[in-house]
Amino acid sequence: MILIVAEHNGAKLAKSTLEMVTAARESGREGPVTLLVMGQGVAEVANEAAQYADQVLVGDAAGLAQYTAEVWAAATAQIAQEGEADLVIIGGSRSGREYAPRVAVKLDAPYLEDAIKLSSNGNAVQAQRYTYLARVTETVEGEGAVVVVTVKPGSFNPAQPTGATGEQYDVDLDLPAPRVEVTGKSVEKSSRVALTEADVIVTGGRGVGSPENFASMVEGLADEIGAGVGATRAVVDAGWRPYAEQVGQTGKTVQPKAYIALGVSGAVQHLSGMGKSKNIVAINKDAEAPIFKVADYGIVGDVNQIVPALIEAAKQR
Repeated sequence: MILIVAEHNGAKLAKSTLEMVTAARESGREGPVTLLVMGQGVAEVANEAAQYADQVLVGDAAGLAQYTAEVWAAATAQIAQEGEADLVIIGGSRSGREYAPRVAVKLDAPYLEDAIKLSSNGNAVQAQRYTYLARVTETVEGEGAVVVVTVKPGSFNPAQPTGATGEQYDVDLDLPAPRVEVTGKSVEKSSRVALTEADVIVTGGRGVGSPENFASMVEGLADEIGAGVGATRAVVDAGWRPYAEQVGQTGKTVQPKAYIALGVSGAVQHLSGMGKSKNIVAINKDAEAPIFKVADYGIVGDVNQIVPALIEAAKQR
């Protein structure tokens, strides 16, 4: 069995979950692809998951209403042991990277982190991942009764529905009492599509000139075309934008259908986070900017002149 721990928002599967399904199917491991859906009131998510997996295990309990690393690790390890999983796949999100090593310890299993490709080498699981600030791709492998892997978000194409409906099974979980009590939760509301879920992303770099220009041009264009908003590390370090919008080696990895880079030079650390985008459009006044080496469409010019024209064209459309 290949066990995938589903990531979701309580009502819908996250794009990262569909990427993990693709990783599982490309891994070369045998056995049913199984999605473990945990939370409280997750019947809707489980029904969606059944479109992508051979079987769905549903852990619906009050003790799973709030994520805590120790509870998620215990539940995942329990299901992996009971189902005799030989591969456990967990999302490379902040929470996934927190509890995945605990799962590996509980299972006494090899742990492969931030995989961008999965395959098999005999009984061993092989994973490719970036290293040396994404300048090098290395291959690591783990061999054991079970191997735990985290998948780097944005590295695999999202899976498509299988056309069949996987069986659903409720599971009884022996959950430990959490040592941390969550007394409240604040969620930032935004009408803009989430960066990791967006089919189109507009990203701004230092070349846009100022926080005000970022708001008017990057956000302005994104709002007109229904896109997510991204930023380079230089912009985030300058305090123009929050870290949640950072794309690159130390930020998010994205793979949208269209990636529009405004005033982005294209440092290798940034390219590692968006290089697999289906179509890359770059606007930069520096004709020698590295971003043009990966761009499908490039415009050499001043973003202050070009982007307002694009926004106006989008409004007219």
